[in-house]
Amino acid sequence: MPEKSSLSVIFFGTPDFAVASLKALVDHGFNVRAIVTAPDKPAGRGRKLHTSAVKDYALSQNLPVLQPEKLKNQEFLAQLAAFEADLQVVVAFRMLPEAVWNMPPMGTLNVHASLLPQYRGAAPINWALINGENETGVTIFKLRHEIDTGDILLQQAIRILPEDNAGSLYEKLMTAGAALLVQTIQGLLDGTVLPQRQHLNGPVNLAPKIFRETCRICWNQPAGQILNLIRGLSPYPAAFTFLNNKQLKIFSAAVYPEKPKIAAGGFETDGKTYLRFAAQDAWLACETVQYEGKKKMPVAAFLRGMKLEG
Repeated sequence: MPEKSSLSVIFFGTPDFAVASLKALVDHGFNVRAIVTAPDKPAGRGRKLHTSAVKDYALSQNLPVLQPEKLKNQEFLAQLAAFEADLQVVVAFRMLPEAVWNMPPMGTLNVHASLLPQYRGAAPINWALINGENETGVTIFKLRHEIDTGDILLQQAIRILPEDNAGSLYEKLMTAGAALLVQTIQGLLDGTVLPQRQHLNGPVNLAPKIFRETCRICWNQPAGQILNLIRGLSPYPAAFTFLNNKQLKIFSAAVYPEKPKIAAGGFETDGKTYLRFAAQDAWLACETVQYEGKKKMPVAAFLRGMKLEG
């Protein structure tokens, strides 16, 4: 097992969630030889090339950057092998082929935003909130062929507070995951961290990719369940409904435990301060919304100038 000073690491990641882990490795003196991130993509009205958050940070640290279109490309595999890395780390990146994850002698570690085996998949933060969980966490595990099934190295639980949404939980797990990654690698080097198989002690909740239809509110559900959907999709991509045949995104709301006397999906408003929708068992009052073609705003600001009839 190499010493910390000589341990050679390749880092795979794309969004800012991954930057926290990469920065932690650099700040703690690990020898990050290169990073692998998504190719630059055109974005915005001018269609200018947009670089990933991981690439931006890597360039600020003068780290070599690899941006393969295809991970099985022989030229890329040769470039990767030339670094002779001892270990690879993956955070918020696409699925790796075995030729990549099995390359270094110490294997490839993944930082996953759930307490595996729960919430395997692409959107663990969203689904933990959507399903009304009170606890989630981060897991550092070793990659294998089946997604999110590898041996666990370390885990840390994080409490989900009633005021949490996907944005706030993302920040908490991003910070916790970065610290746990450093702890895991140090533990592997000094022999205090050993891989443990994932044990299935009951049903496993999955965390598939979020699609548009996932985000559409079904008002026939209990209000608490709808509120969890809103929390789990806020601030992005956001839960939505339709009002006057236009899309209304709802970013925050509150449940009022009074049985509505109108059909589920109907709404009431005073045109000034409140807009509430009837759910199966209670009212759900909007707090922060975004109407189609307008900016995100508090509901009172949205109502000014609007003509709504419940």
